[in-house]
Amino acid sequence: MTYQAARQAGASGAPLLITAHGTGGTEAQFHALGSELVPGAHVVSPRGDVDEAGHLRFFRRTGEGVYDMADLARATAKMAGFIEAEQARTGATETIALGYSNGANILAATAMAHPDLIDRLILFHPLIPWSPDPQPGLGGTQVLVTAGERDPICPAPLTRSYLAWLRAQGAEVTEHWHAGGHELRPEELQAAQALLGPSPG
Repeated sequence: MTYQAARQAGASGAPLLITAHGTGGTEAQFHALGSELVPGAHVVSPRGDVDEAGHLRFFRRTGEGVYDMADLARATAKMAGFIEAEQARTGATETIALGYSNGANILAATAMAHPDLIDRLILFHPLIPWSPDPQPGLGGTQVLVTAGERDPICPAPLTRSYLAWLRAQGAEVTEHWHAGGHELRPEELQAAQALLGPSPG
């Protein structure tokens, strides 16, 4: 179980940075950005394995905002195995995951199921349209969530519910909102850079 992926080798002892594209993107969407945000990191960018009318995704859905939960479970297990394999390959002791839209959703689901895999999580416009079970393993995990107040794909009330859930698990949550919709704005990347800063240690 693996993905086609772009890989940028990092320095010895550097973090592993996973980037995950949105619907219709490819592994190239955030790959170069990864090295800009975390210079020297091992950057690994998988390509989604689901084709939705010619648009790549990481899991299936049956409608806008309606997930195929069985396929999400499949994809979550696959992403967890992929991250574990990349950790073993690189020897990285810190893992950062960054995703947009569908990419954010698969990374969020993976962190819910395997909270020990990811140390810092950057989620641009995630949509979690179900009520997750408690996951105390997320306690202390740094999470950035960015969103648009008028996002038609990720409604603000659902984003706020997810933020409240994260905080209830003890995650260290930063949120950044803009006045627009589903578009990714420069200030969101700035918020990511602010969260990342110099890698700890």
